[in-house]
Amino acid sequence: MRKTPTVFRRDPDDRAHVLPVVHPGCRWVLDGEGRATRKWDGTCVMLDEAGRWWARHEVKPGKKAPDGYLLMETDEVTGKTVGWEPVSGSPFARFHAEAVGDGGPVDPGTYELLGPKINGNPDGFAVHVLMPHGWEPLSEYSVPGTAEAAGTGRASARVRVVAVRPAEQAVARSVRRVGFPLV
Repeated sequence: MRKTPTVFRRDPDDRAHVLPVVHPGCRWVLDGEGRATRKWDGTCVMLDEAGRWWARHEVKPGKKAPDGYLLMETDEVTGKTVGWEPVSGSPFARFHAEAVGDGGPVDPGTYELLGPKINGNPDGFAVHVLMPHGWEPLSEYSVPGTAEAAGTGRASARVRVVAVRPAEQAVARSVRRVGFPLV
């Protein structure tokens, strides 16, 4: 579960913007390989092959990892570790339980937990839900300014894109603001 790189290198003076320089390893996106999908702004959870739910968790240097933490990688620059904690120990456990309800997803994989109490709910969900990663192809309905954005009946304030190349499970993402024309 590597941190997904942006397609373009971030501007070191303003990390909210990117430069017109392709990030190493992301050229395949501009070459038209893979497919663009909508990136939802929630929190990542995973259902493993044994039917256990996990929540993505980042641990800063010098901080203790939660009980049952599965370390996936360490960022050599920041020293942060990224991994999974049992969802039952996550601050989002209650909202995850609401999203799963009486059944919930049964297919192992990663999902985005979304809803009224997650990340300010930028997509306007009325209840907590689980969206499988990569399910929604980028379309006119998932771009800012369309009333149908995210099926909420209101315009989306922003849209983030994830490009997926299934053969290698490679993923790259865009950012909200680009400081140069893409076309």
